[in-house]
Order: sequence, then structure tokens, then C-alpha cells
Amino acid sequence: MNLPPYAQIAAELRNRIEAGTLVPGDRVPSTREITQQWGVAMATATKVLAALRQEGLVRPVPGVGTVVSDGGRRAGGGAPAPSPPASLRGASPAAGAPDPRATVRRTSSDPALAPPDPRAARRRTPSDPMLTPERIVAAAVAVADTEGLAGLSMRRVATELGVATMSLYRHIADKDDLVLQMMDTAFGECRFPTDVPGGWRDRLELAARTLWAMFRRHPWLAPALSVTRPQPVAAALAGAEWMLAALDNYGLDPSTMLTTHITLFNYVRGTAVHLELEADAEAVSGLNSEEWMDTQQSTLRSIVSAGKFPVFERLIATEYEFDLENLFEFGLQRLLDGFETLIEGARDR
Repeated sequence: MNLPPYAQIAAELRNRIEAGTLVPGDRVPSTREITQQWGVAMATATKVLAALRQEGLVRPVPGVGTVVSDGGRRAGGGAPAPSPPASLRGASPAAGAPDPRATVRRTSSDPALAPPDPRAARRRTPSDPMLTPERIVAAAVAVADTEGLAGLSMRRVATELGVATMSLYRHIADKDDLVLQMMDTAFGECRFPTDVPGGWRDRLELAARTLWAMFRRHPWLAPALSVTRPQPVAAALAGAEWMLAALDNYGLDPSTMLTTHITLFNYVRGTAVHLELEADAEAVSGLNSEEWMDTQQSTLRSIVSAGKFPVFERLIATEYEFDLENLFEFGLQRLLDGFETLIEGARDR
């Protein structure tokens, strides 16, 4: 039977629920985790969870995600639904691979989501020396990377670690403190070379690409940052120092140097904000950006058909492929061109 991809993925998750690999209360993969594990679009992932919800197998839980409902495991089972082909699975079971029925810890990077070992849960107590700020922050970053900042909560992180929520407060003051430490961890991944490459333009371009890659890895980070009320993130200052040093000794006054740095940083951050917004929009609508634009074509053409916007009407008639990477590259080069004019003028003076 040739089922569509969403139905095949839903069938595999349904089989896990009916076999008892996933039991009531266990979290099933989020839409983002489904896209990563099975390599499908967000719209397909949304249909998977929608299908399971319609069957009453799963239910959404605020702050946790989608979990197996109390009546999720069907009595008597019935014939198992067909599993998806290997091309649609994140990884096919290989020889020697662990039994999928085995009890394992769940993490955001392990969407197999078998039930946790109750003995491990009992061993983890608020005074457990294995529970450290570093582990808490790492788990929080993993949750935010896959489920967005809106899906992050102290309870969600505690669930990920298999500990009581209150035990986190022995190491983290509150959610604001947690997000601040997550930012510090993300910026700490940025590595700038000690051997300075080229001149100021090469350095700023490298800095911008390094920041862009960081925002791509952590889409939640750009919306969490503020430019008008910057948070005290120690690791971020290392990048700022590196960028400011690139502009030093070119004749710019201190105010212009700082403004140049902030302008470049805000450009990268402002473009990266759309990464999280687009992921959220796909999760809500079930459509990626291209599919959503297709639904708007008729409305847009009716607006411009009156002839009030002739240039725009002519341009949208051409084939234009919007891509955030291309937008970032184009804007970065134009911004650097402007800085070059600024620096050359300072040299002349």
C-alpha cells in the first residue's frame, strides 16, 4: 500500500503506541523533531500530529509538548499499520542496533522517545551531584533548538532531565536566568581566529558569517536578544571586542566605531529573527513559506490588477525565488560597501 509520507510516519508512531513502546504521558516527537528525523517538510510533520490527535492517540500539554493520551494504547491492538520505508526514517535499524522496546532516556536529540527508566528517576534527587548548571543549560538549549523559545519552561527542562522541577532552582534562579545562561552558551560556540585575516572588511565579513551560523544553529536566540536593552552576556563581548578591534586605527571616532559594530550585529540578528518566526508559522499553518505564498497569489494579483502599482505588478510577473540565505548575503555585501565608503572618508580626513 502506497501511503503518503505523513500517513506512513503516523503509522510508525501509532505502532509504537500500540506496542507499548510509547505509554500514556510519554512525549512524542514534536513537528521540528519529525522534520529532522524523517527529513520531511514542516507541513508533513504537522499532518502527522494532527492525524494522531484525530484518532485520540495523543494530546497537547502546555509546556511539555504532545504526549500519548490516556487511551493511547488500544486494547487488543489489532493489525499493526504499515511502517514507512527506510527512505522516510531518520535511521534504519541495523544489525546490532538496540531493541526499540528497550527502556532508554529521552532527550531532544533522541526522538525514539522510549519510556524512561523509573529506577533512574528515583536515583535523581534534588541533591544529585550529576545535576549541574551546565547540564541544565545544555538541556534547555536542546529543547529551544527543537521546539522554540515558546516551548521552553523550567518544567519542560526538568522533564528532559528526568528530575523534579524544583530541583532546577538549586542551580538556576528562574527562567530569565536560564535564558541568559543559554545565550552565553550559544555565543561561547563562536570562535574567532587569533591570527587576524586580511583587513577590516575580511574580519567583519568573517564575524558576520560566524554570527549567522550561530543563529542558524539556534533559531530561538535572535528573538531572545535585545539591541536596545542588551543583556549582559559575557561570551558575546568576545565577538564584540574582535569586531571593534577590526575597526580600530582606521580614523573612526569611538561613537562611529560602536555604531558600525551595532549596525552590523543588528543586521545579522534582524535577518535571523525570521528563522524562528518562519518555523513557528509553519507549525501553526502547516505550510512552508513557498506553499503559503501560493495561497496568497490570487489575492495579491487582485490587489495589483487595478494598475495602481505598475512596477510591482511587472516584477511579480517574473520568476523570483525568495531565499533567506541569498537575502543575508546580498545585504551583508551592501552593508560592507557602505562601511568602506565611511572608512575611506575617515582616512582622507
